[in-house]
Amino acid sequence: MDTSIPDPIPLVMFSARGYDRASFERALAERSSGVAIRYLEARLSVDTAVLAAGAPAVCAFVNDDLSAPVLEVLAAGGTRCVALRSAGYNHVDLESAARLGIEVVRVPAYSPHAVAEHTLALILALNRHVARAYNRVRDGNFSLEGLVGFDLAGKTATVVGTGQIGALVARLLWHLRCRVLAVDPYPDAGLVELGVEYVDLTTGLAQAHLVSLNCPLTPQTRHLIDAEAIATVRPGVMLVNTGRGALIDTAAVIEGLKSRRIGSLALDVYEEEEQLFFEDRSSQVLDDDTFARLLTFPNVVITAHQAFLTEEALEAIAGITLTNVSDVLSGRTCPNTVRDAPAVDGPSQRADSTVSAR
Repeated sequence: MDTSIPDPIPLVMFSARGYDRASFERALAERSSGVAIRYLEARLSVDTAVLAAGAPAVCAFVNDDLSAPVLEVLAAGGTRCVALRSAGYNHVDLESAARLGIEVVRVPAYSPHAVAEHTLALILALNRHVARAYNRVRDGNFSLEGLVGFDLAGKTATVVGTGQIGALVARLLWHLRCRVLAVDPYPDAGLVELGVEYVDLTTGLAQAHLVSLNCPLTPQTRHLIDAEAIATVRPGVMLVNTGRGALIDTAAVIEGLKSRRIGSLALDVYEEEEQLFFEDRSSQVLDDDTFARLLTFPNVVITAHQAFLTEEALEAIAGITLTNVSDVLSGRTCPNTVRDAPAVDGPSQRADSTVSAR
C-alpha cells in the first residue's frame, strides 16, 4: 500500500500583501488543503503571467489583469484554475477562460458587514467633516467654520443594489432613522417588512439626500451615475460609492461637484484605480489628472479600496479560496465557479445585486 503523502498543489498568488500572506498562512495551518502558496507582490499582467508557469492554479485580486492575452499565457503554462479572492469578476474575460479550459472561481460572500460598515463610516466621516477636523486640530486650528453637518435622522437615503451588502447598508441607515429607498429589481422581503420602499432609479435619485452605490459593475450599471443622472438628483446630494469605480462617470461627478449639484462625495473605489491603489505612491507625482482633481475638493473623502479589509473578511476569503482551489483541482464541483452572467438569484444568496439602468 502506498502511504506516501502527495505533493502539495502549487498555487501562485499575485498582488499579495502582508495581510494576504498572514490570513492564508493561518488558513493553511488550520486545514488540510493540500495547497502550497507562492506569494508574489507583482500584479498579474501579460508580462508577469509567465511567473505562474507550472502552477495549475493562480490566485488574483480585483486589479489584476485577466484579459484574453494574460489567460493565454497562464493556460500555456498549465494553469487550469483562476481563484479570485473577491466577489466581483468584471475584470475577467470569461469567454476566453472557457475557451482555454480555465475554471474561474470566486468568493461570493466573505463579510458583507465589512463593506457595509465601511460605507457607514464614510457617510459619517463625510457628513461630519471628520478628516478636515482631525487635520485642523493637529495643526492647532480649533475653528468650527465649514464643519457644519446635518442630522441623518429624517433624511431620505437611497441604496442602489440590495444584495447582502446593500441590504445591510439599508438596515444601518434605517436604524439611524433615515427614510430608506431601494433600487433593485429583486426586492428583499426583510427590507420591505422594515418599511424600505423599492423605487426606480430616477425616483431614488430625485428624492435622496444620500445615495449609496452597492451594486456590481455590469454593462447595464457602467456609468449609472452620469451627467444625465446627476441632472435629476436633489441639489446637494451626498454620493457614496463602495461598489465598483466605473459605476460613476468620474468626469461628470466632478462637474456635479463644481456646480454643487453634488454636495459631497465619498469613494472607496475609482474608475482607474488599477494604476493607483494598493501601492505606496507617496513619493511619486500622480499623473492621473482626474484623481488629482478629486483630491482638491474639501467635500470629498477617498479611501483606497479598503472597505473589505477586516480580520473576519480576510479569514473568510482565505478559507473559501483554498476550498475553491481544492474543489476544482480535485475534480469536484465547485459551487463558486463563475458562469457567463452575473447571478440573479435571491438577495440571501447574493453578495451583490443587479440594477437596471434608467
